[in-house]
Amino acid sequence: MATRSAPVVKIARTVLVLGFMAASGLAVADDISEPVGYIMKVQGEATMTSRGQTIEARVGQAVIIGATLRTGAQGSMGVTLSDNTVMSFGPNSEFTLDEYQFEPAHEELKLSAQISRGTLNFISGVIAKLKPEAVELKTPTGTIGVRGTHFLVKVSE
Repeated sequence: MATRSAPVVKIARTVLVLGFMAASGLAVADDISEPVGYIMKVQGEATMTSRGQTIEARVGQAVIIGATLRTGAQGSMGVTLSDNTVMSFGPNSEFTLDEYQFEPAHEELKLSAQISRGTLNFISGVIAKLKPEAVELKTPTGTIGVRGTHFLVKVSE
């Protein structure tokens, strides 16, 4: 009888483990961030890293909070966020979107990001127009508080 119960116990453990895996998979699916913008232009080498995975950037791809965008030596990329902020990245750029909130009806507005290298042409969207102090761009040497509508930043390596 002991030999018959061993496979049953093993099957029960497998089902239990698979059940936990499925449940945790559903929890991860619930935690998936909503897109806050989209890649509108890609030229040359460009990637996006999100949730530990790096993929080749392509037009129409969703951008989420925490995403890191990179361009290669001959690459460029254009991104538009849901508040109509437009960002264009030149060659050898690295940019991370740290925080983003765009719910004007609830006065929840925030755009916080960092550029660690490369160039960025930034055209402010609705967040900067409604609440300029809610937009900040960090560089390795300082923080830019956005008070205007258009600027260019270059961060050397």
